Amino acid sequence: MPKFAAGVVRFQSEVYPQKAELFEKLSTGQAPEALFITCSDSRIETAMITQTDPGELFVCRNAGNIVPPHTNHTGGMTASIEFAVSVLKIPHIVVCGHTECGAMKGALNPEGLDSLPHVKEWLGYSKAAVQIVDNIGKDMNESERMQELLEQNVILQLQHLKTHPSVAVALAAGNLKLHGWVYNIKTGEIGAYDEGEKDFVPVSERYADDVAKLMNHDDCKS
Repeated sequence: MPKFAAGVVRFQSEVYPQKAELFEKLSTGQAPEALFITCSDSRIETAMITQTDPGELFVCRNAGNIVPPHTNHTGGMTASIEFAVSVLKIPHIVVCGHTECGAMKGALNPEGLDSLPHVKEWLGYSKAAVQIVDNIGKDMNESERMQELLEQNVILQLQHLKTHPSVAVALAAGNLKLHGWVYNIKTGEIGAYDEGEKDFVPVSERYADDVAKLMNHDDCKS
């Protein structure tokens, strides 16, 4: 705790004054550009990965970056998704998995989770992804199977998102786009799902046109 307390002191004395105008604006409301659903893993730092400021991402985190399919049962993920899409009118949702994911390792080996009944039940929302890997990954080694599971789990959670009424309505109206990412902790690379290619490609390739437009805009401003 001393390290965290010292960090707060530095934030208040050094960081906050530099961004006082931003925090003053944020004190009156928020208008994030994306709902970012990722794992609870402490190694995933959303603002660092995306180079965003406070107020730009609406973040939901849980073990395995899971989105339960919609039911009449109210849960934290369901309520947060509904609020983000229906109230904040967020135009993008990103589901971001990552390498060395303990949740996905558990999903591959559920027999080892008997002492963690809540974790075991939660990871049931990844069962279809595990079954896909079991079906198509018979000739894969352990590393390849895990990478395939990380990707298939992200794709599955995107499908689960579409069962939420607020998401379905926004998608039908053309007001929302879904994105699937897998972050490699060791290399810093992020693969983004390309629905046309049915594969994960580098972010720089998947969003090449958008990045080029933004860089040209920034150059014109400078």
